[in-house]
Amino acid sequence: MNPSHRRWARASLVALWLGTAGVSLLDWQGISHALLSGTPLPPAWHGAAIAAGSAADALLGLALWRWDRPWVYRACLVLMALMTLVATVLQPALWLHPLGPLGKNLPIAALLLILQDLTPDHE
Repeated sequence: MNPSHRRWARASLVALWLGTAGVSLLDWQGISHALLSGTPLPPAWHGAAIAAGSAADALLGLALWRWDRPWVYRACLVLMALMTLVATVLQPALWLHPLGPLGKNLPIAALLLILQDLTPDHE
């Protein structure tokens, strides 16, 4: 992969995760709560779930920004897989959503695997 393309790929993932973290916090009482309201998760836990998800997204975005290492890409894959699994259990209909809130994770996973394979481990 062209070095410039790698930088753009990483930058897009950083923007995705930091942007998701920011939107979750800015829209705290909006879409995030609406998505959770149709789940078996007790309403008292909604705020904690949103905060945890936002914090995880922010940590992934910052880690991707700071380190270009295979372990970062693996951490992103693992956390994304866990969040996708939880979302699938809580809101399986999200797989059918026309904007693809869960379906987008498939090409993101592919990009993470490509970047992981192209990145030397210097540790």
